[in-house]
Amino acid sequence: MKLILTTEVSGLGAPGDIVEVKDGYGRNYLIPRGFALRWTRGGEKQVQSIKKARDARDIRDLDTAKQVAGRLGSLRVTLKTRSGESGRLFGSVTTADIADAVKAAGGPELDRRRIEITSPIKSVGSHRISVRLHPEVAANIDVEVLSA
Repeated sequence: MKLILTTEVSGLGAPGDIVEVKDGYGRNYLIPRGFALRWTRGGEKQVQSIKKARDARDIRDLDTAKQVAGRLGSLRVTLKTRSGESGRLFGSVTTADIADAVKAAGGPELDRRRIEITSPIKSVGSHRISVRLHPEVAANIDVEVLSA
């Protein structure tokens, strides 16, 4: 199935890219969530406008992304959540929780969709999180999860 990506999908592509994916993945995941549109000949105009907007934004954001990555690297982020006596959390820490904690710690406002958690955070302690600020720039954040 040929699709036009409307948002950045990790491991697949950036907005405006035309990708070939399995039918079920496109029909059941990408299209319903608004990550992609079906490819058509008329969709070529949409691809051009999406890529043009992305290129203008990327050129402007490359220097800014490097500055934000430097700020995030030196930032100390703490997150208080409820946990049991053994240090296991009731639930898990989400990307929205991390974005709010970064903002509360004096950092920049982050889009939760750009935060990548490799494995679910379900315990108290220090965890390393990656943030995709730009296709060429990624920042790592150390998040300290404390018991409330």
